[in-house]
Amino acid sequence: MAVEIPDKFYFKIGEVAAITGVKPHVLRYWESEFRMFSPAKSRGKQRQYERRDIELALEIKELLYEQGFTIAGARKHLKARRKKAPSAAPPPTDRQYLIELREELKQLRAYLA
Repeated sequence: MAVEIPDKFYFKIGEVAAITGVKPHVLRYWESEFRMFSPAKSRGKQRQYERRDIELALEIKELLYEQGFTIAGARKHLKARRKKAPSAAPPPTDRQYLIELREELKQLRAYLA
């Protein structure tokens, strides 16, 4: 079953928890166990997850909950897979970023109105 990830640039931990079906404290724990799962933080120290972070969280969940991996086994599996995989998709272009930022500003303006 594929999970629908909304088309946004950043997500808060509560949104990621709702999308992945994993409680926020579990996501924070995974950050300490999986180095590659490390969202950026805002000036206010809030976690800012990107789409790739959510995809990784879903992958970790699959490995741990459905395939029965241990934390150490899942970590090893992800490291091995990342070494074999070609380089990740390029980061969004400045234009893509500005389009997403404009949309978020429109939503904020509508919320404040």
